[in-house]
Amino acid sequence: MKKFLLLVLTITSVGVLSACGGDNEEGFDTSKNITVYTRDTSSGTRAGFMEGIGFGEAAENDNVLVDGFVTNDNTAILTAMKTDEYGIGYIALASLNNTVKGLSFNGVAPNVQNVINNTYDLKRPFNYVLRAPGDYESPEVEAIVNAFVAFLGTTDGADVIMDQGAVALESSKTWDEIKNDHDICSADNSAIVIRFGGSDSIQKVAEALSAAFAPKCGNFVPEHDHTGSSDGFKRTQGAEKDGDNAKDIGFASRPFKDSEDGVDGTQGQLAWDAIVAIVHLNNELDNVTAADLKNIYAGDFTTWADLFEK
Repeated sequence: MKKFLLLVLTITSVGVLSACGGDNEEGFDTSKNITVYTRDTSSGTRAGFMEGIGFGEAAENDNVLVDGFVTNDNTAILTAMKTDEYGIGYIALASLNNTVKGLSFNGVAPNVQNVINNTYDLKRPFNYVLRAPGDYESPEVEAIVNAFVAFLGTTDGADVIMDQGAVALESSKTWDEIKNDHDICSADNSAIVIRFGGSDSIQKVAEALSAAFAPKCGNFVPEHDHTGSSDGFKRTQGAEKDGDNAKDIGFASRPFKDSEDGVDGTQGQLAWDAIVAIVHLNNELDNVTAADLKNIYAGDFTTWADLFEK
């Protein structure tokens, strides 16, 4: 009887091991086509990504991209990579979480430390743009905006930026040391709305900064509507600055273009960020090069085997 039970257990164990081995052998099917996701041509993330992989002509031109690409915003690409096992996209490092796999780039992992030590190559600035002096809804709104920009340069602001996954600029002063320079913050500002917009890659950082600063400046009401880097300038100093979507502070996740040369003193940088190529968690790829990504987005690599077998 004991021998019989031992035989049954042995057969069962072999069967289980064989089944496990079969699953591992199947693994990730590299013969599948790559589904390519990208941002639209107004996106600062797209501009930074395409320039960073040596495919600058694709920053504002869909015609040079692979056939069948899917255009989504930052959040939609992140969501797609949770379910599309054979997709690839790119997002801001500040948006990366453990629901997707962030790929190393040229052998360097995408993390804050590698942005700080300048070893991660897909790095870009997070910038802000304000309305021109005197072109605000009220002097109070302008004063709060100026106080907010001052807060960005403090260690308090830097802590918020770092907490959200971006890389703060060097700072040495606290808000408490400079708050007396901004009398507006001692008033009750609970009826004043400050309108934030521009890059959606910066949205999470901007929302955290405004939430942290509002109680320090009279409890003003932050209103966020982030629709892309191009709208950051367009809705503060550009063609839409007086329209229904006008903003007090805009953000761009790229350098400002020559056509976005604003009034002196109205533009600046709040942080550094990186762009990360992302795939589904089941994807066995861990690293890509600039050449790999250019080949994917240009349509020269069409299946995952092109990457795994190169």
